[in-house]
Amino acid sequence: MNKTEVISTLEKIITPSQIRNINIFGNEIVIDLNIDNPSLHAKKKLEKSIISSFKKNHKIIVNFNVIKKNIDYKDNKNKLEGIDNVIAISSGKGGVGKSTITSNLAISLSKMGFRVGILDSDIYGPSIPTMFDVESLRPTSVKIDNRSMIKPIESYGIKILSIGFFTEPNQAVIWRGPMASKALNQMIFETNWGEIDFLLVDLPPGTGDIHLSIVQSIPLNGAIVVSTPQKVALSDAKRGISMFNQKNIDVPVLGLIENMAYFVPEDMPEKKYFIFGKDGVKNLADDCDVPFLGLVPLYKSIREASDFGHPASLQDKSVISKSFEKIAKNVVSSVLERNSHLPPTKIVKITTMAGCTAIKKK
Repeated sequence: MNKTEVISTLEKIITPSQIRNINIFGNEIVIDLNIDNPSLHAKKKLEKSIISSFKKNHKIIVNFNVIKKNIDYKDNKNKLEGIDNVIAISSGKGGVGKSTITSNLAISLSKMGFRVGILDSDIYGPSIPTMFDVESLRPTSVKIDNRSMIKPIESYGIKILSIGFFTEPNQAVIWRGPMASKALNQMIFETNWGEIDFLLVDLPPGTGDIHLSIVQSIPLNGAIVVSTPQKVALSDAKRGISMFNQKNIDVPVLGLIENMAYFVPEDMPEKKYFIFGKDGVKNLADDCDVPFLGLVPLYKSIREASDFGHPASLQDKSVISKSFEKIAKNVVSSVLERNSHLPPTKIVKITTMAGCTAIKKK
């Protein structure tokens, strides 16, 4: 093949501006490309597409040069003071273990040396206080610059705030959307979080008022979507990804986490039973071109630890702890890549007109 034929083949996959250089040595073709997505997942997917587009008798070598995007921090007006990264933990449906993932991810990040906070934004079903054994505690107030601020509850080194601290354990929260959004904004902006590396926002399941309130209030660094591997959960997870990817919301999806990936009996630790299917979330990550952050097996001890208010990742050197440690490292890597190559997420402006909701960027 000559260079013209190589370029013609490449242009079916990438734009001409991405091509830096092409060298042909007999059947070996060396292609140098510019890309703006540095993730290993994106590189591998593009490399695979390019190689498959050429005949098998050609040896294709692809080299990548990462181009940084210009970052304008002027749009980051509502950045929370002292908080470096705000990450939404989301799920398309309830019951997939999103809060369990949030609490254990927070512990794993803390064990790595990061300062971590959790905002439990599940107004109607807060469970983070139970998972940290602080249900009976109530936040106090502290004066900051003559302003009364909420002081978060601290447990295992994690700063926590939840609507569960302001209601009785058996009291149902029966609020319309605007009232729930107002309470959420108070917890975000009237709290003295201090210096935090990661604030994890535990979202309610689905896509609704609270999700819109979050993207309206603060610029998120990104979102993580949690799902179990069965088809019914994956279809909802895909909707969650779609919400963050909407042009007018445009929150980067940092990756997917598969929970309850397989069951391991206590008396047969070498056995794995894929009760909900195998690799469902990993395959969804590939299909949606987002990173797969890791999986968490279905262990009885995870449930017991959550019920007792002692997150399972606190157990050093256990299988569970190692799973969350791996996920935490992948999350940090994904956040670093996102912050290095993408501009800050803009705050979404939401207005209601003639009974419908219009969403646009500020």
